[in-house]
Amino acid sequence: MASSNEYLYYVLDLCRKVPDVSYKKMMGEYLLYQGNVLFGGVYDNRFLVKKTESSSALEAREVIPYPGAKPMVLIDIENADEIKDIVEAAVADLSK
Repeated sequence: MASSNEYLYYVLDLCRKVPDVSYKKMMGEYLLYQGNVLFGGVYDNRFLVKKTESSSALEAREVIPYPGAKPMVLIDIENADEIKDIVEAAVADLSK
C-alpha cells in the first residue's frame, strides 16, 4: 500500500525541529533525508528510521518496511523535541 501525502506531511510536521529535512518519492513511498543523509522513510503510512546504534537503543518496535528490506525502527511518538533527538542521533551514527 502506498503512503498518503497527508501522512507524509504529518511526519514532516513531526520533524519540524530537525534542520534540513527533505524527502524523495520512491515507488509510492517516501525516503527521508537530513542534508544528504538518508535516515528513514514513510512506508505504508508508518514513520520508520534506519536501525542504528542510537535508534536500536529506543524502546521501539522494529518492523520490515517492505519484503526483503532490513528492519527499521517504528517511530510512534508525537513529540517534536524527541523526534529531533532521534533523527539527529541516527544521522550522526550513519555519518560515521
